[in-house]
Amino acid sequence: MAIPRQQRRRIAAEAQYRCGYCQTQEVVSGIPLTVEHLIPRAEGGSDHDGNLWLSCRLCNEKKGRLLEAPDPATGETVPLFNPRTQAWSEHFTWSEDSARILPKTAIGRATVEVLSLNDELRVRARALWVQAGYHPPA
Repeated sequence: MAIPRQQRRRIAAEAQYRCGYCQTQEVVSGIPLTVEHLIPRAEGGSDHDGNLWLSCRLCNEKKGRLLEAPDPATGETVPLFNPRTQAWSEHFTWSEDSARILPKTAIGRATVEVLSLNDELRVRARALWVQAGYHPPA
C-alpha cells in the first residue's frame, strides 16, 4: 500500500527533506527519498506517521527489516538509530572534511556499519557536495 501524497509531504517536511540516517538532502541527490517504515511492515510496523521517516534508497535497502545490529566495537546487539525519536547529533558527527559520518555511540557504530554510511561512493559524493557548498546540511 502506497503512502498517500499528503502524508508523504508531511513526513518529508518533518524530516527536513533529508535522509534520517546519512543526511543526504533530497534536492542534492536529485532522486526522491523514500518514506521508510522504521519498524518494517513485515515486522508489524504501521503506516502511521510515528513509524515513518524519510530515507535515501541506499539506507533504506541496507536497513531492510533490521531493527538492531551488533556494535562492531563490542559485539553487543544494540538497536539501530531511529531518526524519528533520536537526535542525529547525539549518535553521529561529521569528520573534519564533512565527508564521513563518525559514530559517537554504540547505536551510531552499529548504524554506520550496517547501513554502510561511509562506503567509498557515498564519501566521494559528499566531498563533491562539500566543494559545491551543499553539504553538510544545516
